[in-house]
Amino acid sequence: MSARNALPLSRRRALCTFAGLAAAGAARAQVPASDAPRPNILWLVSEDNNPFIGCYGDPIAHTPTIDGLAAEGLLYRNVYSNAPVCAPSRFGILTGVYPESCSPAHQMRAEAVLPAEFRTYPELLRAAGWFCTNNAKTDYNCTVDPNTIWDEQGDEAHWKNRPDGQPFMSVFNFMVSHESRIFQPVDGRVTPDMVRLPAYLPDTPDIRRDYATYYNLVEQMDGQVGEKLAELEAAGLAEDTIVFYYSDNGGVLPRSKRYCYDEGLRCAMVVRVPEKWRHWMPAGPGSEIAAPVSLIDLAPTLLSLAGISQPPQMRGHALLGPASPGPQPYAFGMRNRMDERIDFTRTATDGRWRYIRNYMPHRPWGQHGAFEWLAKGYQSWEREHLAGRLNPVQDRFFHTKPYEELYDLESDPDQVNDLAGKAAHADMLAKLSAALDEQMIAIHDNGFLPETMAGEGYAASRDPALYPLRQLMEVGAKAARRDARARDEFAALLDTKVEVLRYWGAMGLLLIGEDAEPAKAALQAALAGDESPHVRIVAAEALARLGEDEAAVPALVSLAGEDLPWQVRLYAINSLTFLGDKARPALGLAQRMAAEEDQEYLRSAGRYLSLQLTGEYTPETPVFDFAHMMKTARRGGGGA
Repeated sequence: MSARNALPLSRRRALCTFAGLAAAGAARAQVPASDAPRPNILWLVSEDNNPFIGCYGDPIAHTPTIDGLAAEGLLYRNVYSNAPVCAPSRFGILTGVYPESCSPAHQMRAEAVLPAEFRTYPELLRAAGWFCTNNAKTDYNCTVDPNTIWDEQGDEAHWKNRPDGQPFMSVFNFMVSHESRIFQPVDGRVTPDMVRLPAYLPDTPDIRRDYATYYNLVEQMDGQVGEKLAELEAAGLAEDTIVFYYSDNGGVLPRSKRYCYDEGLRCAMVVRVPEKWRHWMPAGPGSEIAAPVSLIDLAPTLLSLAGISQPPQMRGHALLGPASPGPQPYAFGMRNRMDERIDFTRTATDGRWRYIRNYMPHRPWGQHGAFEWLAKGYQSWEREHLAGRLNPVQDRFFHTKPYEELYDLESDPDQVNDLAGKAAHADMLAKLSAALDEQMIAIHDNGFLPETMAGEGYAASRDPALYPLRQLMEVGAKAARRDARARDEFAALLDTKVEVLRYWGAMGLLLIGEDAEPAKAALQAALAGDESPHVRIVAAEALARLGEDEAAVPALVSLAGEDLPWQVRLYAINSLTFLGDKARPALGLAQRMAAEEDQEYLRSAGRYLSLQLTGEYTPETPVFDFAHMMKTARRGGGGA
């Protein structure tokens, strides 16, 4: 059962009344004196889980610890990560900066450069006198060295090691609910016959097993949360510590992690505040907050509780404490490269409606990902697809996307009834679309930049000569709408000096398909002479789809195999992957990548393409190479 259905929307909203917010607003104005007691702060963070939790209304979940925490504190009903996967999400949590405004932090497993003048929340708290520890996951997706920003970092890091009398901020991460844990069945209180499957999934034993396993892992995680709370209680610190429980991104079941639906972005968050700081709460103990919040709000919340001014690059809003501005209307999310697959999606929600915008609609939702396909549920879903046993709602995942999607989360919690084209909902579509546009401008969204292109980075992307965002948003919308009327505009952009505009000119021609035929000469010129490998990659794919594969496919093979950054090579092999049999000249390259490539994503992409071209692929075929991952990890290389 979807936890969202536990209470009617009207009642959920009533749980956080205007009167309560007004009272909280008065309290916010009362900034504590400098000699006031300073709270300890404890973060208990679970990996990869939606609120399959009793206090969120799930009837088969067994989570007595989190339920009890909610009864004593605040339950945030509509909480969202800013990315549906850990590394970009954790970048935002650490820095308070939206990952998509500091490229390539919005790509999965990247190394963004945080501007030297920016400080992470542990650095700001330490400067203000807090003892800060992290146990133990980092995954910050940037060049920040975890060992320099924490007082203690690692498996032994603990608030117990602080000097006497010093307030602490401690993070404990629970890995038991991580995606990898559902790859093997876990028996427990919940059995496969008990679960409710969403409408977009077929009813198969493997999918039911994954759901049951997930519930049982969340129950184990709840027990680990209980152990940390018991430590706090035994030390006599419960009345001096503000406790947060939250998950770092949405769940791991099919169409969850990595995808911009509620299952990928919706998290749990419960906060317990001791009596002496209750005046900082927006509502009383045992209350629910229905207004949408996101994990980008966590760093500003910490600073508010500590009495530290929020730096301007932190674009979130404090959820409680003296600096809290009150409820916000929207939460935003994103998807770009997920592991070895390239995409570009943005989304906004007000808690009742979800709007999704797909800038790469020519790629299916269900691009094969080597790591996620280790789950039996994904294998089972694709098996049913290949056998022709899915209904249209279930089969949609394996097909290309529309430009826009709109869902009513109250009547359609599974998000299968797309209302984007319905006249009755045009006003809501326009409202959320405008909110997303405003957000993209406000945070200077870097999503139009492919990895390694000129303009990448927080500072560089703010140079309009390298990255003219407003123009890119206009061109990107025409391209993603597949607007053939803009063909000449797309072709003309291939002659501009701005690399990213040339890229989106080529992308527009790729997306309009056969309507790009009159611009074939412009694409051929770009393939032959453009200095940007990214532009050549898109031009080559567009030409191959226009029947010019004799020149285009060898060019893609060359780009995928050249001495270029691995990110560029990955873009090229992705283009080859979606050309079907036309990509047959790439077989030798793909086989070499699968056997010899050290870079994890190139290795997986090469193996998948080689299996497809030889006809050996099945959904059960292992594409992800665990042994190689462990070998490179020991040498300091990549990881899952």
